[in-house]
Order: sequence, then structure tokens, then C-alpha cells
Amino acid sequence: MAKGKVDALLGIVFGDEGKGKVVDCFTPKYDIVARFAGGPNAGHTIIFEGKKFVLRSIPSGIFDEGKVNIIGNGCVIAPDLFMAEAKELEAAGYDLKSRLHISKRAHLILPTHRVLDRAYEAAKGKNKVGTTGKGIGPTYSEKAARTSLRVGDILENFSEKYAALKSRHEQILKDLHYTDYDITEEERLWLEGVEYMKSFPLTDTEIELHKALKAGKSVLAEGAQGTMLDIDHGTYPFVSSSSTCSGGVCTGLGVAPNAIGEIFGIFKAYSTRVGSGPFPVELFDETGDKIREIGNEYGAVTGRNRRCGWVDLVALKYAIALNGVTQLIMMKSDVLDTFDTIKACVAYKKDGVVTEDMPYDTEGWEAVYEELPGWKTDLTGLTSPDQFPKAFQDYIDYLEKALETPITIVSVGPDRAQTISRA
Repeated sequence: MAKGKVDALLGIVFGDEGKGKVVDCFTPKYDIVARFAGGPNAGHTIIFEGKKFVLRSIPSGIFDEGKVNIIGNGCVIAPDLFMAEAKELEAAGYDLKSRLHISKRAHLILPTHRVLDRAYEAAKGKNKVGTTGKGIGPTYSEKAARTSLRVGDILENFSEKYAALKSRHEQILKDLHYTDYDITEEERLWLEGVEYMKSFPLTDTEIELHKALKAGKSVLAEGAQGTMLDIDHGTYPFVSSSSTCSGGVCTGLGVAPNAIGEIFGIFKAYSTRVGSGPFPVELFDETGDKIREIGNEYGAVTGRNRRCGWVDLVALKYAIALNGVTQLIMMKSDVLDTFDTIKACVAYKKDGVVTEDMPYDTEGWEAVYEELPGWKTDLTGLTSPDQFPKAFQDYIDYLEKALETPITIVSVGPDRAQTISRA
């Protein structure tokens, strides 16, 4: 039997593109859906049959009864938040324990990691990164420092390991003069979550994946955040703490580069960003407010306002090259239905310099735009590319030519049924 392949679905700008919906739509084509990076700061929203779910740590293929879902070694997990998320799905009738496997090599977010997150952010003063406060950065930092705990640690002598790391965190917080916190109830739920996690298959997921691929099975790797938040290639230091690019699929799941097949790059028909950091296409006017309101651009986990702007071709070209994107998926096209004019950022300018390449630091750069006519048509009821208004088809053609990559799927609404294939 021919070896299987791992296809990857990646956010290629600042995240929040709608990966959950697309993974949910793709799942019937795959045997396994696996998360390879990130933690409970990533809210993947899925809407179908009048129901809405926001997944934070659990892969978005969880709704398909016949599929295995994996939380890979590259992820970080908060047991209390995982328990709350899983129990909500179980209450809705989904049998998670038969279809969700967790890597023993994934790292654990402790309650004191979340306190450290707040303390570190407070210490930055005006230079705050804008983290979600979920403890993700401190956990990945300790992973690199080789001092954190992993899921496999809960299976043996865990109380001693936990007490030692908690004590270390408390000393750091004392040194930072950050002592006004109380994690009593949070810790109780966290420890309850640890026991709950033991009822799931805690496995060597990389070995599981190797065997599946050898047997010819197909895997969909589900990304979190986006390329511009990658710890190496994003707008550092205003980034996430993990590798969000296609290379992260290999390290975060333990699969080889030659196992990677298609790389789907998902982006919105416009741009958004959450938190601090440079954002050259950001709109501070009524147009930006209008995009935010029509697109409901508020964080699925935090509720924070997303900063909005026109589509950024500089960032997209950079991300496509970094990831080796083979197919593009354009989301939330319907949000631009009422605009007379649509703009696209084709370059950045600063101090008389114009560039189409991503600068080392995008702070202070301004967007250079080209204008296109809007389509002024409600796209939400369309079901086929044959029904696209000419101006919308022209917009797609314009993007494909500029990005030199085919747009094979277009989303025209939040429901899984509002997903149109152009392949």
C-alpha cells in the first residue's frame, strides 16, 4: 500500500481566518485530524445545523464519529480548560474518549504559568505584547529551558513534580514583586482536569502517526494562529510562542518533511489582527469599523476587538513562500459585499523607500494600495462559482495573479454549507 500523506491547513496572516470551519468541512476526506502547535488561546469557531462550537485545544475534526483526532507534541494544554471544553462537547452528545488521542510529549500549562503570563506582561509597561494571559508563552519558555512538565508526567509521581515546579514559579513571582494573586479555586479545577485527562488515550502520537501513514492513511494537520505570528518568522516580539508555519507540522507532530502533501493557506478577503504590534494595513476610519461590525471581528476566546484593514499582498506573498502553499482558501468574502471600492495593499513605504518584500521590522511602514471595484452583491446564498458576480470573480483573478497561487475554495458565510469549491 502506498504511504499516506500529511496535508496541512495553515493560517497565513495573523490568524482568526476560520480554520475550524474549513477543517470541519475537510474532515470527511481524512482519516486523522491533528493539532500541531498552540494552546487554548486559539478559538476555532464551527457552525452547523444551527449549532455553534468554539474549540480551543481540541482539533476541529472532532465532530466526525469515524475519525481520530490528535493533540500533538507541539501543543501546550491547560487541563482545566481542556476539561471544560471536552465536557461541553460530551454534553452535546459527542463521544470524545473514543476519538481523541493526546500526546504524552505535549507540555502542560500550570495555573502559575498564567500568573507568570500576567506578571511578565505587566512588567513590560507600554511595550505589552497583548497576550491572552493563558500562560502559553511561559510554558513554551520553560519547554525551551527544559524545566516544564509534560502530559506523560501525570502518570507517575506527578504530585512531587507539580509541587516542585509550582514552588519555582512562586519564587519567580516573589522576585517580580507580583504577589497579589490567589489560584486556590483555579488550582482545584486544574488538578481535577489532570485526573480527567487520564481517562483519555495518552499516547506516543508520533508513533501512532508513523504507523497510520505507513498503512496509507491520510492526515490533516490543523494549524493555530497564523504565519505572521510565528515565533521565528512573524512580527517579533508581537508574536505567538510556537512555530505556526509548515515546518511546525514536522516538529509538532513528529512527521518527516517528505510526508507533507498539500499545504492549504487560509486567509480572509481582508485583514485582521488581534493584540499589539505593527499592522501597516490597519484602518482607523469608518471603513475599518464597518468591516469589524459586518465581520463580527471579535476574538472567539477573548472577545477583544480585532484591528481591521484591506487585504495585504506583501504579507500573503511572504507567507506563501515560507510555507510552500499549494492552494489558497479565501474566507469571509461576503463581509465586503456592500463596499463600492475594494483595496489591496501591494507594497509598503517608509522614508521614501517602497518595497514589495516583507521588512525585518514593519513598524512605521505604510501601505501602498491598488483599488478595485466592489461587487455590491449578496454572496451568502451562492452555491457555485458560476453564480459569482463579475466584479467578485475579477477580485479572485486579481489575487490569484498577484499571489501566483490558485484560490480553490471560497467561503461566503459562517455555516459549513456556505463553502464553495473552485477546484
